[in-house]
Amino acid sequence: MRNRYSCLMVNSGDSAGQVAPAELEPVRTLLNSWLIPNDSRQPTDRFGELAGELRWRRSEAALVRELRDDLRRAVESGEAGCLNRWIGRIDLRPVVEEGGVAYRHEAGPAGDYLAAVVSAVGTGTWKRLKACPDCRWIFYDNTRNGSKRWCLMYAGGPDGRACGTIAKVRRYRDRQASRPIS
Repeated sequence: MRNRYSCLMVNSGDSAGQVAPAELEPVRTLLNSWLIPNDSRQPTDRFGELAGELRWRRSEAALVRELRDDLRRAVESGEAGCLNRWIGRIDLRPVVEEGGVAYRHEAGPAGDYLAAVVSAVGTGTWKRLKACPDCRWIFYDNTRNGSKRWCLMYAGGPDGRACGTIAKVRRYRDRQASRPIS
């Protein structure tokens, strides 16, 4: 089933190579509707803006927000046990369609997002969605060995944050501070 929700709001412009493949990119956009902006460093929930842009009904938005929060916890912790509960709750059903597996449901946008996540688990791309340990931005790890840890090493524009570089500088300064003076 095609996810009809495009990446409207949060991931506009250059995503610095963090774009997820195909149907997983709208999930990444959804997850990043909660973020820690670089200027204020205060958590900000932009879900209402996203729901408004996509014209979801209130009941649809409430379910998607709940799914978003569970999926963020799953990405940040590496534990995807909540997916089984959501599969049952939304009644996501696999069907063979055009030589592949698709998913049917009656749950609107939440079902579409969940179907994209379940498909990504099946293809192995779900585990490449990661949360930056500093700013908690959800990024897609497109490195060959899947070992990327930080959202970015270098600031990608005026709003870009170089979390990897900041962490390395912090570690270097800590080492220098604890070094005996000779």
